[in-house]
This record gives sequence, structure tokens and C-alpha cells, in this order.
Amino acid sequence: MDSMPINWEALDALIIDFAKSENLIEDSFSSPPSSPSPSSSSSSVSSSSYHSRLIIRQIRRSLEAGDIDAAVDLLRSHAPFILDDHRLLFRLQKQRFIELLRRGSAEARESAISCLRTALAPCALDAYPEAYEEFKHVLLAFIYDKDDQASPVASEWSERRRFDIAGLVSTVLRAHLHAYDPVFSMTLIYLISIHKGFCLRQGISSPISDLTTRLLLEERDPPAIPQESLSEAPPFDEVDIQALAHAVELTRQGAVDSLRFAKGDLFQAFQNEICRMRVDVTLLDELVREYCVYRGIVDAGLASSSVVPGMQSPSKSMKVDQSVAGYSLSRDGSHEVEYASKNSDGEVSISTDQRRGSPEKNSDVASMEGIEVDLRYACESTSNQEDCSTSGSHQPENLRVPQRNRTNVSAERSKRKRWRGRQDDLGFIPGVSCNQISKGISSNSLVSDTLSSKEKQASECLVVDVNNVDKYEIVLEMKELASKGMAAEVVEGVNSMDPNFFGQNPLLLFQLKQVEFLKLVSSGDCSSALRVACSHLGPLAASNPSLLKSLKETLLALLQPDEDALRKGFPLHALATSLQVAIGRRLGIDEPQLMKIMRATLHTHNEWFKLQMCKDHFESLLRIDFLKEVNMPSLAAAATSKSNADSCSNGSSQVTISSSARMVEDGSSLSQVSSRDVDENAILKVMEFLALPRADAIHLLGQYNGNAETVIQQIFA
Repeated sequence: MDSMPINWEALDALIIDFAKSENLIEDSFSSPPSSPSPSSSSSSVSSSSYHSRLIIRQIRRSLEAGDIDAAVDLLRSHAPFILDDHRLLFRLQKQRFIELLRRGSAEARESAISCLRTALAPCALDAYPEAYEEFKHVLLAFIYDKDDQASPVASEWSERRRFDIAGLVSTVLRAHLHAYDPVFSMTLIYLISIHKGFCLRQGISSPISDLTTRLLLEERDPPAIPQESLSEAPPFDEVDIQALAHAVELTRQGAVDSLRFAKGDLFQAFQNEICRMRVDVTLLDELVREYCVYRGIVDAGLASSSVVPGMQSPSKSMKVDQSVAGYSLSRDGSHEVEYASKNSDGEVSISTDQRRGSPEKNSDVASMEGIEVDLRYACESTSNQEDCSTSGSHQPENLRVPQRNRTNVSAERSKRKRWRGRQDDLGFIPGVSCNQISKGISSNSLVSDTLSSKEKQASECLVVDVNNVDKYEIVLEMKELASKGMAAEVVEGVNSMDPNFFGQNPLLLFQLKQVEFLKLVSSGDCSSALRVACSHLGPLAASNPSLLKSLKETLLALLQPDEDALRKGFPLHALATSLQVAIGRRLGIDEPQLMKIMRATLHTHNEWFKLQMCKDHFESLLRIDFLKEVNMPSLAAAATSKSNADSCSNGSSQVTISSSARMVEDGSSLSQVSSRDVDENAILKVMEFLALPRADAIHLLGQYNGNAETVIQQIFA
């Protein structure tokens, strides 16, 4: 799983789309408007879907807190069509009746009786066939106490009913408003679901089980029931029914109901079902933030403060000098951290970002002329940064970091984003996350805990390790140079930092010299290209015979010089990522856990559909096919197996390239074999009647000469 190559640029695009869709990032150095408004803060995101998701979350939280009146008011304002569905309206009024009784006061009891007469009883008459019986049953709540676990209405009193009705309303709203989760969120849910199923079926342990268990929750939102009668014959293709049922672990009837609710649209039904699965949003955001910092999408200095789970940390920037970082607490109690960035002329410019709309305070600007930077990284772990980062591995001593062009660094950093978090999402109940409410924690106690622990949060969360930020800049600078094909500059920079690096990573040196060779050939300087080959490629291939084939194919570029040979013939972005991982590990910065999750889950996705002997119906919708497209020329193919073996010894892949246009078979060739040996209709018939996965159906048909009737008779006999 560690050697699984991935198109990281495709993943970057998905992550950026996710962060923008959820309004998690903003421009780093753009000056904020003088009077910020909600409309201006959300102008950079897809407003309709984003605001629809916000409304759904608010309605959900109201229902989970037992505030049915607030939820109905929001529905009446934003989605009145929901209240036209008498089935949902009856459930809402029944829950409102229970919540009024739960208060226990005489006034609330009178309100419950009024609700019963004016709202609940009329709805029960035409909601659905069983509604009137449920209405009569819920009347027992007048007699049996909410704490009586043996009462016939214990399930009606259970607070679990709040979450069931909240999930059902959320499911219906998502479908009608088309307020689906961003593509990356759905892709991750789907891949983790397949990963769990594959590991369980094969009886193997997952290397990412701790993360996936916390990230993908066990419970799902209840499914939406279509209006049509369930007794009518489904007018759907059996291929669609089976594809949906096995993709999201539904029964056949569940898949039929889902397709009927989506009016036969397979992809809409799939999205409805995927979004029913629940994730830990706080953990997901932290994994995305860590990845964005590592890949240079988000500025490390503006995102290195970890957010306390369930809390939204104050807006922050950082006040630092060359050796120390800290925080300050302003007089009004809001947290303020300042960030000082050194310009190319030696001055330190300090930017401040405060919360609560307090006026900006001008900080003193210290002039630091003529300071030469010579950082040495000792073997120290940054224990004061407690987030889901995997950073903290052993760091080598005395790594000399060369002086970098501050102008270029500032220009690069200005292109990055600032991590803002879910500030809009947490406006409904200050300081309380949806996950905390779902665990039954009192919102009042959470708010009081939030207010009482602000100083503790400031001291623990808003401390920035300047050295760590600078290490990210070094790694990102090398990655950027490699992605531009500036191999000679990369080698020079890495050698000045750590002369032993390429001695421990000869394959990376070989590939960088390949890039340098091809670049020289493309420019017509064949003499210099041959010198590179003689000085570096030849000796490296001599010490590693597996590289000889790659060396020969590299030299073929001399026969037909092409200006685009480098661009067409070598995956620079893949090499840049490999270099980033290796240098980062050398500096004590491990790759993000999200990269490990994607490697493991994409590997099991390949293996799962090999077993199913078919292609995934939904991989294009979820961009999984793009994540797997890692093109690689044959000139470095021989090096791949060696690099994977070396990297696996370190517990992670250093090289993210593959010798095939599609790195691992996706099952399409196996699908052709199965269709030749076993009739597709027979496969579908066995899957339908026996509720079996495709692989099991094919296996049984193979035992009985492809005769579906014989298989079914043998099983039922």
C-alpha cells in the first residue's frame, strides 16, 4: 500500500475545491474590507450549495438539540416544500409534542396538549397508513415518565429520536436542494468504505484503521422514502440496482428505493447515499489543513496553529523574530498573534489580525539589517504542537540551510491561502461542533467551558515554531524548483543543506540528473548533456544495475532532440513530490496522514474491483480515475521497483511514479475475461436472487458452467 503511486496534482485540485467549497481558506495577504459582511466573506465560494449546506446544518443542530420550533421556522423560511410532505410534518410534530412534555412544567404540558389538538392529530389522518396508530401510541407519554426505561414509549422518549428525525430531514433537504458534500469529501468516504469492506472480507489488518475508524462514523442518516408505492415493479436496469447496492452497502430493496427517490438517476442516488454516511468534520478539516500546509496550498505561518477539536480558534497571525514566537492577549480578552515577515531589504513587516472587529494596532517595526541566516536544525521534537500531524521523526544534526532569496519566497507565499476554518459554520452555537452535540454534551456547559478556557487555548494553540515554518519553506522551494525542471539548482541546494542526502537517496539523484540531461538535449547542448551522463548517470547506473535500462533509454533522446522531450517524457510533478517527501523526512517533517490514507484506500480500491472483475461505475464521478492517472516514461521504469523497495523500508513511498499509463489495472481487462467466460445476465441474476457480491456470483457460476438457474437451485436446495 505504501508504494501506491498517486497523481498528487489531481488530489491538490480536489482539496482546493473542497476548501473553497467549504469556505475554509482565503487569500493570505489580501487586505480585509473595512466593514466585513457575511455576503462578502462568502463571495469566493459556490454560494448556493455552500449556504444550503449551512442552512441544513443549522436545521440539523436545532433538531438534535430538541428545538423543533426553531427548526420548523428555518424550514418555513428556506425550504417550505419540506412542510408540504405530511409524512415529515407528522414526525416533526410528534417530536415537538415529546419535547414539550420533556420540559416537565405545567405550562409546557398545556402547550403539548395544544400541539396535540391543533397540529399532531390533523397530520396523523393523512401522513401515512401507520401514522394514526403511532399517534395513539405516543399518547402514552402522558402516563409514562421519560426515565422509565421499561415503558412502552421508552423509544419515543429516547433522545436518539432527535438524531433520527434530524438525519431524515437532512437527507431530504440535501437531495431537493442539491446541497451535496464537495467531491473530495464524497470520494474519501467512498474509498474508506471500500477499504474497510475489503480488509474485512480478506481478513487483513488495515494500516490506517485508527484514522478511518475515527474519520468515518458508523451511523448513517436514515434514508428518504419515495412517495410512490413500494409494491410496484421497479422500472430500473438491474445493472444500476446492483451497482448502487454494492457501492454503498444497501440491500436490493434499499437500492430500488434510493433509485425511485432519485427518479432513476443512478448518480444522484449514489450521491444521496454517500452523503448519508457521517464523518468527523473536525478531524477531516485538520487532515486537509495539514495536507494544504505540506503541499504549499496554505501558508505554513498562517496555519501552523492547531485548532482545538470542536472549537474555532481566533483569527490569528504570528509575531516572531528569528528565534522565538509567541502570542498576546489583548485587553478585551480576544486573542491576538502577530506575524513578522522579513523583506528582501532586511526590514521586518508585521501584520496583525484580530477577532471581534477590534481596531488594528500598529506594531513597532524593527529594522534588522545585514543579518545572515544560518539555521541549524537539532534533534528536537515540536511537542508543543498537538495536532494530527505526523511530523516529529528523527531529525539529523547540523543541517545547514542556505540563504534564500527573500523576494522570491515572499512572492511564493503571497500566492498561498490563509486557513480560516469553519467560522460561518460555528456561528449557530458558539464554540460547539456538530460532533459534540451528537455525543449528547450539554451546549450550555460547552459554551461556558469555551469561555473559561480561552487563555489556556491561547497558551497551548497559538504558539508557532518558527524553525518548523522555515523548514516547510525549504521543502516547498526545492519542490517548486524540481517541478520546473531546474534539476541542477535542486542538486546544488540540497547538497549545500545536507551533503549526505543524495548518498542515501541515489535514485532521486539519478532522476534529477535525467531531467538535467533531457533539458540540455532539448536546448541543443548535447556536449553538456553527455558530460552529465558521464559524470553522474553512468556511475550511478554502474553502482545500481537496475538503472542500466533507464540509462540506455535516456541516451536515446540524443537521436531525436525535441524541445518538448522533457515535458512529454518525464513526470516532473511526480519527481517533485518524491523529492519533497524525502527532504521533508530528512528535516523531520513527515508526509501528511491524508497522503497515507489516499495511498492505502486507492490500493484497496484497485484490489476490490479486481475481485469484482468489473470497472467502478462511480470512479469518474468521484475523480478517482484522475487520481490514478500517473504517466511515466519507460526510461525510468526500471527504477520504480527499486525505489519502492527502498521507500517501504522507511515506512513510506519516496517515489510516486509508475511504468504504466494507468498505474494498476482497474479491473477493465478482467471484466472482459469474465464477460467471455460467464454471461453478464447470469451474473446479474445470481447477484439479484442470492444477494451476493459480483465476485462470489462469478465464482459460483464458474463452478456450475455458467448456469444461473443451477446455481440458484443448488443454494436453495
